[in-house]
Amino acid sequence: MAAEQKIISPIPGVFYRRPSPEEEVYVKEGQSVNAGDTVGLIEVMKNFYEVKAEHNGILQKFLVENEQVINAGEELAVLLSEESI
Repeated sequence: MAAEQKIISPIPGVFYRRPSPEEEVYVKEGQSVNAGDTVGLIEVMKNFYEVKAEHNGILQKFLVENEQVINAGEELAVLLSEESI
């Protein structure tokens, strides 16, 4: 099994790491996440869609910036699976 898992954008839009400008980020780099945890939002035409981790592990790094325009299928973050920790 691969040690790294990529979190992929399912849709195009604008990626946000926090629920609103006044709130903390969903996940910091180096933080543990569980499958189903929200790691960001994608805005499409004023609608927001949550991006969730599909595996348990540690979010190693984000590959896109907050408020960056992204494409469907773009890699958003790298997750180290628990088996590799």
